[in-house]
Amino acid sequence: MDRLPTNKVPSGSPTPDEKGFNVPLIRDNEIIEQPAVQTTLTQRYTEEAVKIISGKKDKPFFIYLAHTFPHVPMFASPDFKGKSRGGIYGDAVEEIDWSVGRIMDALKEQGIAENTLVIFTSDNGPWLTQGDQGGSAGLLRDGKGSTWEGGMRVPGIMWMPGKISPRITFEAANAMDIFPTVLALAGSADGMPDFDGTDLSGLLFRDEKLPADRPFFYYRGRDLFACRIGQWKLHFKTQTGYGPGGSKSHTPPALYNLATDPSEERDVSAAHSDVIAKISESVDTHRKSIVEVPSQMK
Repeated sequence: MDRLPTNKVPSGSPTPDEKGFNVPLIRDNEIIEQPAVQTTLTQRYTEEAVKIISGKKDKPFFIYLAHTFPHVPMFASPDFKGKSRGGIYGDAVEEIDWSVGRIMDALKEQGIAENTLVIFTSDNGPWLTQGDQGGSAGLLRDGKGSTWEGGMRVPGIMWMPGKISPRITFEAANAMDIFPTVLALAGSADGMPDFDGTDLSGLLFRDEKLPADRPFFYYRGRDLFACRIGQWKLHFKTQTGYGPGGSKSHTPPALYNLATDPSEERDVSAAHSDVIAKISESVDTHRKSIVEVPSQMK
């Protein structure tokens, strides 16, 4: 992030310089404000989403709302700053909570809540190097950047009143499942190529179980670090999210039972060679299926 010459405060400070970051606010391809007034962003994003909902109530629409916070530098509007017990991080989260509520209210006001799927989730766990401004993974191990559960496991909340019954499920899913799920709901999945993700419609609307033998592959960059099937997670390599030190290879791989040890503290590989063999076979099949494609970054 570009800093202006006047900015002497670290990004992870609880009191970042509101005017110290030279970031633009862009609508379509036009810069409408630079530097952006970051204390206003959560409310402005929310207003834009509500405006779209009000204008599209009779037509299909898709909104992807990726809030700037709680990424550092952290800001909250005057309506929320200093209002939580969690400092500026808590203030930012409470403002996001308000934002979600305002958007859901807009769906109800327009009479389309029962016909709109709302998904709330995150892309990674807490950024532990940022201290109080980075969040917490609770009992899960490590954070953002790592392939431990603290880096990868995030909340997933889906809401569609009258269609999804209120409940908690421990079925494992991932962000790649969102695309095929949305396509299925829109009636557009027929004729589409195979996806890495799984349609979650059965789980959401009929409380059906997902395939118990479905593997999840944990990558760090181009390297496959771990694989999970059901309650079992096998680590071939481990590395802390950020900080000194490189990756550590495990021979044999380290095995954890996430049902009884979500903190990944007890390696039980010595007692479960059959589980290691099953997961390793899935990894071999996965690797054989990968086709190299040209880099889109060059």
